[in-house]
Amino acid sequence: MMVSADRSSHQLCELSVIGGFLDGVKFDFSQGLNCIIGARGTGKTTALELIRYAMGKMPESPAAGKRLESLVDANLNGGRIELKIRTKDGLNYIVSRVCGEAPVVLDTSSQPTGLTLRNGSFFKIDVYSQNEVENMADDPLSQLNLIDNFEPEKLSEIERQIRKVKSDLASNSNTLIPLYERRRMLNESVGTLPAIEEKLKSFAAENGENSEEINRAHALKGQRDRERRSMDAGHKLLADAESYISGSIHYIHDNLQNIFSKDIITGCNAQVIQDAMSDLLSCGENIDMKINQLRGLIKETLEKLSGHSARIEHLHTQQEMQFRSLIEKHRENQDKATERIKLEKRRNELLGTKNELGEIDKKIKNLKDERTLMLSELSSHRDKRFRLREMIVDRINSKLMPAVRVSINQYGNRGKYSDFLGECLKNGHMQYRKPAEKIAHAFWPSDIASVIREKKTVELMERAELSENMAKQALEALRKVEVLHKLEVIDLPDQPLIELNDHGNYKTTASLSTGQKCNTILPILLLDSDSPLLIDQPEDNLDNGFVHNTIVESICKMKGRRQMVFVTHNPNIPVLGDAERIFVLESDGTVASMRNSGGVDECKEEIVSLLEGGEQAFKKRKVRYSY
Repeated sequence: MMVSADRSSHQLCELSVIGGFLDGVKFDFSQGLNCIIGARGTGKTTALELIRYAMGKMPESPAAGKRLESLVDANLNGGRIELKIRTKDGLNYIVSRVCGEAPVVLDTSSQPTGLTLRNGSFFKIDVYSQNEVENMADDPLSQLNLIDNFEPEKLSEIERQIRKVKSDLASNSNTLIPLYERRRMLNESVGTLPAIEEKLKSFAAENGENSEEINRAHALKGQRDRERRSMDAGHKLLADAESYISGSIHYIHDNLQNIFSKDIITGCNAQVIQDAMSDLLSCGENIDMKINQLRGLIKETLEKLSGHSARIEHLHTQQEMQFRSLIEKHRENQDKATERIKLEKRRNELLGTKNELGEIDKKIKNLKDERTLMLSELSSHRDKRFRLREMIVDRINSKLMPAVRVSINQYGNRGKYSDFLGECLKNGHMQYRKPAEKIAHAFWPSDIASVIREKKTVELMERAELSENMAKQALEALRKVEVLHKLEVIDLPDQPLIELNDHGNYKTTASLSTGQKCNTILPILLLDSDSPLLIDQPEDNLDNGFVHNTIVESICKMKGRRQMVFVTHNPNIPVLGDAERIFVLESDGTVASMRNSGGVDECKEEIVSLLEGGEQAFKKRKVRYSY
């Protein structure tokens, strides 16, 4: 029986395997329910995992990812996977992948499109390997991903916005931290300025003949020193600019050989490569010409500045001679004058430092203001993400309650937060696991950051139930600016809670048996979605009553709206689910092949022999049950 989709959805059209254990086998998928059956070792699971690998839908666990890579490598044996797909918008593509390489998305003429499957950008599948359904019941992050699968595009866009803000915050932090350190160093230097100024005031306050004239002369000498420093700074500014600009001269030309090797330049696409190189070289020459023009302008300005420096030096020399003449006229002031000159030079240095400190304070204030706005934006995106997840949870409950109940708690998973605190406390050479857990439980990240900045030892002791010594150690270990910045942006995942109604009592998945866990998760997987659903042996750990009453019922409801591909050993799924396409695999131990394919009627013999235990076993059960 043919299925007509009630609404648009993504579809797997055809899987072809070129090379390896399944060499030459093709799967022409139906839009509704597809079942892959066969004896053990015939490549059923391999077929499902090849689809997963072709689509780049790698398991979350690194260990599981390595196992998948090894399985694909062993079964392809240098071959290739080719998967024809149709998007919910009716666009057809071919996904081609060999082991160890990224998937390539081609058009129907087998020409590269430049599209990527990363993050399910234009086509997404939901695939679950054997035992993955059971494991999901024990992993809150996997449950969160399960919820997110119902609105992948909207949530992917929110996650993109969150990543962008976090990247901007990281850049902000990388700029702020060196400024904080520079400010600390400058503050130490400027701290001596009041004492120097007080000493200079005492010189100026001394009464005596010609004291007013001498004070004015010293003031002018100090000004000459500041003028000289300003001119030197102008020279350095231009020299730094020239050095910065000159660092890019010949940059494109010098790096071109690192990009285009000889075999590429002389290869089958040599003309296109050479045209690209020609454009790059032309661009480089134009850039070098502009750089040389700028260098010429800097050189010209430096010459002008040298002229100005010579003029002011000439004036300074004349003024210095007048100053010396005045001091020599009043010999009793010569010793004091020498000390006063040194102090005035040091004061001028520190005044320059103070000016720099003022500029740094302005930069820090602006960056902190920007950071506050970015943190507010980050919080807004996270709130938006949570509201969308709440809507998904409401939709799930409307379909599955009272049998299954789902709820979600914003920022409820504090595991990563506690781990981060633990690492920081560990680096502080103190007991860390228990204090980290207590702090994570007692404070939100933004709250603990505030406590640390304000050194609120008592509040930390009372709320986290820490000893005074432990609280002080924690404040010391967490006070670094980089730690505080990371605390401000650390992501506390939302915490789902999925419960099964067991005779009127709702039980969390953590307290359920293996079979009950699958009873809880599978109905959620089988809900409406525009992504094809692939599961390896969904009947595992389930009794046949649940398979018939829940799984098959869900399949029948969903067939018109969602494509399903199941590997199964249970006849209830293909027969009572009225599978549109059944693929029967067999193997001689060396290679697998397609023994038969079609609907339930076309594959009845294989269903009976492989899934029912054979015709005689089927008939004996019928007699035994007196049906």
